[in-house]
Amino acid sequence: MEKKHMHISYQSDNLAYPEIIIDDETEEEKPKKTLIVIDMQNDFIDGALGTKEAVAIVDNVKKKIKEYADRGDEIIFTQDTHHEGYLWTNEGKHLPVAHCIEGSNGWKIREGLYVEGSPCILKFSFGYTGWKDYDLEDVELVGLCTDICVVSNALIIKALYPEIPVKVDSSCCAGVTPESHEAALQTMKMCQVEIL
Repeated sequence: MEKKHMHISYQSDNLAYPEIIIDDETEEEKPKKTLIVIDMQNDFIDGALGTKEAVAIVDNVKKKIKEYADRGDEIIFTQDTHHEGYLWTNEGKHLPVAHCIEGSNGWKIREGLYVEGSPCILKFSFGYTGWKDYDLEDVELVGLCTDICVVSNALIIKALYPEIPVKVDSSCCAGVTPESHEAALQTMKMCQVEIL
């Protein structure tokens, strides 16, 4: 959508009748900004798959969420979601640690992070394939884990929306290890995701 510039000019000889000038220049509306908070769940922070690096980013993520909320921008949360029998799934065979079992404390988003009324996507695999339904225009991702679910979703979004800005704040992400965190950041950077 475009907005026309309108200037009001008062002629010195007749202040009662301003001259209204509509410029030919147009200004596009700023794109909708969306913060996607990936899997900031107890099991990934200090639970079954927690790390000290994940604990260390919680305050940064909280500040980032507040920035977006204060501006009235869109915030979307995802929740990694598994069920009993996880260990018999393909993921469970490769990562044999039961985690984020729906309804458990480990599955819940960290207290103090969720913004009431925000969409929360239950995600049953690393990457969510339904982003095409969200009309994204300018995206920033934060959360866990950089090297699994953050990178998966960043690259899906980049593939679906090749012309929009996609950013990842490295200070608001943590990987399974510091080394795999850095490797994932480099992979995203090579795919034209902006690393903050």
